[in-house]
Amino acid sequence: MLNVGKIEEGFVLDHIKAGESLNIYRHLGLDKLDCTVAIIKNAKSEKMGKKDILKVECSIDTLNLDILGFIDHNITVNVVQDSKIVEKLPLFLPKEIKNVLKCKNPRCITSIEQELPHIFVLTDAAKEVYRCKYCEEKYGNSDF
Repeated sequence: MLNVGKIEEGFVLDHIKAGESLNIYRHLGLDKLDCTVAIIKNAKSEKMGKKDILKVECSIDTLNLDILGFIDHNITVNVVQDSKIVEKLPLFLPKEIKNVLKCKNPRCITSIEQELPHIFVLTDAAKEVYRCKYCEEKYGNSDF
């Protein structure tokens, strides 16, 4: 059995789909932070079969909940202080995401005006559909 030590202060992302932890690591910008990160891949889970876990020892303020909610709003976010879980933060599909997706439409203003932010708006929460704010190009799962 693999043992990964406790963290004093930070957060633990639990119930990540197996194999997705490195994707989350990159999109949250954890590679740019000077903090301890433990990535546990393919851990056994009664609920999911297999899952990934990220343990991050830094301030919860560094975590972008909108990006995390967009990637997978079923992830559990546990806030840790003094080696104890003090809070579980809920994740939701964000109404708008900025500079996470890039619009693939060559006629979109973002392909001409490169300094414009890529903004996608949630248009159908039930189907998790996002559309470009400028041209209404639909986000597809292969775009991320």
